[in-house]
Amino acid sequence: MIAARLLAGAAGLGISLGSVMISETHAAQSIRVLLAPDVQQLEVHTDQTIWVTDEHDQAWSYRPVLRIKVRGHALILNGKPVVSEQLTLRAGNHDLKLWLSQNGNKTAFHAEDEKGALQVSGLIQLVRRGKGLLLINHVDLEEYVKGVVPAEANPVWHLEMLKVQAVATRTYALYQHMLSSTRDYDVVSDIQDQVYRGRQGIDARVVEAVESTRGLVVTYQGAPIYAAFSSTAAGITEDAMIVWSKDLPYLKGVECPFDIESPYYRWKASVKIDTLEKNLRQQGFAVGTISTVTPLAYSRAGRVATLRIVHSSGELTLRGEDLRKAVGYTVVPSTQFTIESVGEHIVISGYGAGHAVGLCQWGAKELAELGYSFSTILRYYYPGTELQDASLTQMPPAPSLPSVPAS
Repeated sequence: MIAARLLAGAAGLGISLGSVMISETHAAQSIRVLLAPDVQQLEVHTDQTIWVTDEHDQAWSYRPVLRIKVRGHALILNGKPVVSEQLTLRAGNHDLKLWLSQNGNKTAFHAEDEKGALQVSGLIQLVRRGKGLLLINHVDLEEYVKGVVPAEANPVWHLEMLKVQAVATRTYALYQHMLSSTRDYDVVSDIQDQVYRGRQGIDARVVEAVESTRGLVVTYQGAPIYAAFSSTAAGITEDAMIVWSKDLPYLKGVECPFDIESPYYRWKASVKIDTLEKNLRQQGFAVGTISTVTPLAYSRAGRVATLRIVHSSGELTLRGEDLRKAVGYTVVPSTQFTIESVGEHIVISGYGAGHAVGLCQWGAKELAELGYSFSTILRYYYPGTELQDASLTQMPPAPSLPSVPAS
């Protein structure tokens, strides 16, 4: 039945299990990626001259290293003060290598390479916010997608799966770009949106996946969709209404028995009960000493929607996602769990990883290996959608989606 739905999806798109015809005239987009908030010190390297421009178009040049420090109302550029609320850094068409610094020591962004540098294309914008700086990378949309695909999917996976990830990534970025005109940036470079690591991990297969789908996005009624994805559904994918209280017609649950090989398919976690109590209090929940934790309601897909926590000061009803947040999204990977015991530790066992809304990455991997095309897989996980050139899309309706991790 599921295979039949996938084949029907291919027929509905008017495609084979091969590739989709892509327009060569799609409009280029620049995506603004927040690399780090509240930056106090930054070191920039390039093989060419670094050109720095302030908000008044006053310019300076540096080569090959630029060190920037925040000091009161001034920014110290290689030892000389500049009073500015905004700086733009570029090196022509050459990449920039970035290091954050703390107490004079270089600090890796995400341990991108052995030296801790984040190598990016495009330009860097520094914007004053409070006592620090927002560090924003303005980068071509397709180059941004190349920087996300190897961070969100394994580059050795089937090429059709990498194409799936490329299109979903591009769609999500364009959606956010269209709705973020009043913000300083479009997306954040971590799991709050999509993990972006600049040039790290880009190889020939990643480039092929991105270039062969160049400009393609997933649309609903002509607009880019909120292309949510997560690691492992381990069953039925979840409705956006359950997780985010948003009735999005293309984010409805579908069967996903394809991800059984995922390392996150089944898991167990143990958390100290006093740690849970402390973290809940830090999140604003009034909770005493916890005695029991019991699932109260489940979603249609079988995930914990709410829990009842009995404690020394009374009872607390908690969302399943709130429990994940309290103990850590990596500690309790999903809300598809059962409570095994509550004592000095709370022992939780479960299935899957992530919010399970939209695309299941491990499921898409298996479907790609079974011979399904990227377009068919996307149509399956995002029901009622179409693939369209980004330049032909219209503005999506403004949502009120909360910030959630991508996995």
